[in-house]
Amino acid sequence: MRIGELAATSGHPTRTIRFYETRGLLPEPSRSTNGYRLYTDADSDRLEFIRNAQTAGLTLTEIASIIHLRDDGTAPCSHVNELLDAKLADVQQRLDQLTELRSELQELVRRGRTLDPEDCTANDICHILRPPSST
Repeated sequence: MRIGELAATSGHPTRTIRFYETRGLLPEPSRSTNGYRLYTDADSDRLEFIRNAQTAGLTLTEIASIIHLRDDGTAPCSHVNELLDAKLADVQQRLDQLTELRSELQELVRRGRTLDPEDCTANDICHILRPPSST
């Protein structure tokens, strides 16, 4: 199939397909006698893998490392598990940070509702954001 057909069946723009080729995520396609790129079902499968990996939060660099292992004949499953473990730990850390931020914001909202705007000075700019020990 030609690049337009691959784009239509995969849902990836032709520009993305060419970009993936330059990044080594897709192999260099064969060419027809008139120079058109020719793709196979394996290329379509690889594009689906790339999309699934991105959905799981993997970067293109991480995806390339997986693909290179497979292309070298090594099953990349243990490498994928390591990458996913790291992603999960990162997500958990971000969730913890967001939970802490939510608590801080809830406290600021609560304080903001109890403070009198008349007590806010020009130097405070807004006393809701003044440290609690100063209120």
